[in-house]
Amino acid sequence: MIIKKDPSRPYKLSISLVITILLAIAVKMRFGFIDFLDTIIVGSVQHGQSGFETKLFTFISFLGSPKMDILWMLVIAFILWGFRYKVPAFFALFLIISGNVVAFLVKHIVARPRPSMHLAKDTGFSFPSGHVVGTFFVISVLWIIVAPMLKKESSVWIMRTALGIWLILVMVSRVYLNAHFPSDVIGGAFFAYTWLQICEYLYVRYAPELSERRVFIRSLY
Repeated sequence: MIIKKDPSRPYKLSISLVITILLAIAVKMRFGFIDFLDTIIVGSVQHGQSGFETKLFTFISFLGSPKMDILWMLVIAFILWGFRYKVPAFFALFLIISGNVVAFLVKHIVARPRPSMHLAKDTGFSFPSGHVVGTFFVISVLWIIVAPMLKKESSVWIMRTALGIWLILVMVSRVYLNAHFPSDVIGGAFFAYTWLQICEYLYVRYAPELSERRVFIRSLY
């Protein structure tokens, strides 16, 4: 089984869930320390802005947008399905679809307005960052399912390092472009990790049963 039973998963889930909830409450209630930290980080990220950096982060933000994340996940799922990893392909699609739905609900519960100088194309509420949530899910599937398929340990390390850097770049791009507060992107990462732990638990629980269904017959999982 690609995703194995992890005795520490309940602890990981509990810690990430508590952090996500506390951060959401702090943002919702507009606690002063959140605004203070956001202001400090925004000042550091946006210090010395240039035309090249703006174009670069705009491109990164586009590649990490929710629509593109769904496209990336569809491509990954299609390839996995073609190589008989049908259950993992279903897991990938379930992860990003269900995660985006729950994130949408959280956005409307917290109902945090975007930064005052955000671009007109950045609509909707601000917490958690949809770009970060979707990118985290895509990276998770590549990290957990695809990377272990590489034969060389060095290749796995290089791929995972690149994925980690990409997540950081997407997070920075949203703050740099004034589309989100830093706490939005941090909250997006914690939310996505929490939902990933839930979906991994469901995978371990139901993957053997799914592999026996006709549509998933002979699937590697």
